[in-house]
Amino acid sequence: MDEASLRCSGPVLREGDDGYETARRIWNGAIDRRPELIVQVQDGDDVVAALRMARERGLPLAVRGGGHNVAGTAICEGGVVIDFSGMRRVSVDLERRVARVQPGALWGDCDAATQPHGLVIPGGIVTHTGVAGLTLGGGIGWAMRQYGLTSDNLRSAHMVLADGSRVQTGVNEEAELFWGIRGGGGNFGILTEFEFDLRAAGPEILAGPILHPAAKAGEVLRFYRDFIARAPDELTIFVNLRTAPELPWVPPHLVGSDVVMLIACWLGDLEEGERTLAPLRAFGPPAADLVRRKPYAEHQSMFDSGVPHGWGYYWKSHYLPPLSDALIDVLVEHAWRKRSPCSYTLIFHMGGAVSRLPDDHSAFEGRSAAHAVNINAAWSDVSAGPMDVAWVREFWEVLRPHATGGVYVNFLSDQSDDLIRAVYGPKLERLAQLKSRVDPDNVFRINQNIRPASSA
Repeated sequence: MDEASLRCSGPVLREGDDGYETARRIWNGAIDRRPELIVQVQDGDDVVAALRMARERGLPLAVRGGGHNVAGTAICEGGVVIDFSGMRRVSVDLERRVARVQPGALWGDCDAATQPHGLVIPGGIVTHTGVAGLTLGGGIGWAMRQYGLTSDNLRSAHMVLADGSRVQTGVNEEAELFWGIRGGGGNFGILTEFEFDLRAAGPEILAGPILHPAAKAGEVLRFYRDFIARAPDELTIFVNLRTAPELPWVPPHLVGSDVVMLIACWLGDLEEGERTLAPLRAFGPPAADLVRRKPYAEHQSMFDSGVPHGWGYYWKSHYLPPLSDALIDVLVEHAWRKRSPCSYTLIFHMGGAVSRLPDDHSAFEGRSAAHAVNINAAWSDVSAGPMDVAWVREFWEVLRPHATGGVYVNFLSDQSDDLIRAVYGPKLERLAQLKSRVDPDNVFRINQNIRPASSA
């Protein structure tokens, strides 16, 4: 099959076509690649046709859901992109308490469909993140301590495999494949529909950031460590070490100053949440307390403008145990050595429901971690070249002796065999065997790649 004979119900874009330049741009503006074809699929038949053409022509194949992966794996140079941006439908079945989600949907689409009913799919922390990529990598977010990872709430999925066949996966059908796609990324096929269990949360929750000056970071992080040791599952508190951005919700007198943000999210009874958070809100006292009752969807979108499309991004990450004094000292010493006011360090609060599932529940590895730390270089002017990449790498190195040795796959900018081993640990061999069965030629390799066992 050549490109002239490719039949697709959606647009097929080549360089020079209207819409091509927009379609090849993804969230990370530092990624600049030019595919030969961008196939904007509308259904499974389009997916099979585009996959077959790429295979017959020997072209690299990338799959774009939300296009939010920091490594830029949603786009490829000189190959074919299967682009799901036209498939964003979210359907809610209230009787079964499930949602069916197309692979181009963003978390904002899910919240718009589920929150009017006081329901959520446990998602991420930014509404323009794609559902597909977050789910396939595991899915860290505000609701995970209460309800588990996004992938823990996946009920079933429809897929196109490398040979063009279509399968449905779930606990009772293609169970090994279902195990692998929950954490194994896009290595095993192209997901064409997700079905999730829906959980109760919102529409009103208690949430928001508490800001402290960076000069008090050591004592704030020690208090945080001790406070979350007793935290119930309804409470998640992420930490952001950064320069206070110029955003509508940041008090003007703090804009441009280095701060510690303790970002709380309580998904339970609101009165109980007020009592639980009272000591955290009183400590310091803080420079600003922005915790309040608000719509869940508002909290989900609160940080969108701090990580916009088109900026450059470079990330490195570790899983961490509970924060020791020595680890806190490293964080305080290095977090503000950055040059860009857009760069920051996030410390994710894990545990709860994530940690209570057995380790072999899915391909996701890292359930025993207390935290995931993500060191983010971000720069607003991509034409001027990257900023703070050296800071990220140095910071990551000095944190390494304090880390567990593992890492969350969705937080990787770099790609290497060593990193894949760090992501999957003892599960890598099982994943490589699965890869050999469903994709022995490694067609799906533009990702954080798991090689088939025969070539691993």
